[in-house]
Amino acid sequence: MEKRVVFRGRWLPFALIAPQIAIILVFFYWPAIQALVQSVFIQDAFGGSMEFVGLENFEVLFADELYLDSFRITAVFSVAVASIGLVTSLVLAYFADRAIRGAVAFRTMLIIPYAVAPAIVGVLWMFLFNPTLGIVAHWLRGFGIDWNHVLDGRQAMILVIIAAVWKQISYNFIFFLAGLQSIPKSLIEAAALDGAGAWRTFRSVIFPLLSPTTFFLLVINIVYAFFDTFAIIDAATEGGPAKATEILVYKVFYDGFKALDIGSSAAQSVVLMAIVLMLTFVQFRFIERRVQY
Repeated sequence: MEKRVVFRGRWLPFALIAPQIAIILVFFYWPAIQALVQSVFIQDAFGGSMEFVGLENFEVLFADELYLDSFRITAVFSVAVASIGLVTSLVLAYFADRAIRGAVAFRTMLIIPYAVAPAIVGVLWMFLFNPTLGIVAHWLRGFGIDWNHVLDGRQAMILVIIAAVWKQISYNFIFFLAGLQSIPKSLIEAAALDGAGAWRTFRSVIFPLLSPTTFFLLVINIVYAFFDTFAIIDAATEGGPAKATEILVYKVFYDGFKALDIGSSAAQSVVLMAIVLMLTFVQFRFIERRVQY
């Protein structure tokens, strides 16, 4: 028998969802509309005067080699963060799901990094890899690697990727572990009786059943790499050296709040929003077809 909730007051359902609607309107739709409006204007640093220029901000933007290079940097960074983070988290969750001694303590330790603020993560890894005082940099010199991310752009990119992956591993780990624990053990036992080894069982039984979780985390990690890593990059490298780690979201901040080019910054935010919407659409339109619910 189907059960339905009946509200006594006609306006009660609307009152219950009103706070969420207000938050979405104030913190998402209103800033998005403001960015769209400001992207077609040129204004001074203090917003005192505005001049309508149409699509000129976008034309100047796509003629800027530094902005186009930030697309490449963002692509490398987001792919590395999402792929390394998902694979590492899945491996850790797979072993944490096994009945081993100290499994509870092991799982707790893997969840702790999620409680660390992104800016603290950036500062933490910056000190660990500090060319003069960092313990990791000292170890690397013992292997003949001259580490100095302050001068080397590739090393700076490696640093922010490691920091971003470390911050997100806990989030991915929680979902993968929950997904693994929801898989019926009878299916794994049946695969073992059929003679399937550990790798074959994982590839043919476990991973297909984890596809909804993996798809969800893929979308979340792409959005995380595009937006939520801003504080990590700002604290660790500030987009340097020589713009080597200046991803799109950091360039929006730099041009808007440091260079005080409001029109260009707004145009960049519109482009970034369009890219994320397009990627999300592609993921749901094509990749979701391979998900087995």
